[in-house]
Amino acid sequence: MTAAATSAAELAGLPESPTVGAGGQEVIHVTRERYLEVTGALRDAGFEMCADLCAVDYLRHPDRPLPEAVTPERFEIVVNLLSLERRQRVRLRVQVPASDPVVPTLFNLYPGTENMEREAFDLFGVCFEGHPDHTRILMPDDWEGHPLRKDYSVGRVPVQFKQAPGPR
Repeated sequence: MTAAATSAAELAGLPESPTVGAGGQEVIHVTRERYLEVTGALRDAGFEMCADLCAVDYLRHPDRPLPEAVTPERFEIVVNLLSLERRQRVRLRVQVPASDPVVPTLFNLYPGTENMEREAFDLFGVCFEGHPDHTRILMPDDWEGHPLRKDYSVGRVPVQFKQAPGPR
């Protein structure tokens, strides 16, 4: 973002949201309660494309750097929005507690987020309230657990080798 550019938060009328520049990209830390409101305001301000939505498990990094106004939680939803007209990108970061890993779906604002939210649910166990197809996308339906959680057991499969043939 150049110095002359208007920030995404200002465009959406959200100057009170904690924002941090990361590698030249604007980052808005938003609460779960304001997640839909802020995302809708950004869409209305011209951020017409959701390029990415993913989950992060910070189980082993609870002391990561965050703005003072942001309370760290175990999970985080990260959303990257683009304004093609303005050639501008903004990242939203939403803290999600392990005790209640639920956030509203963005499907009604950005229909392309459907599979990204399903992946975050399948691999991290973060639920998206109001999602039209809240089912697994990568793991089998009967799979227990969420394999990208940092406390998920990797498991072991015993390997038995037969005698290898000798050199020929």
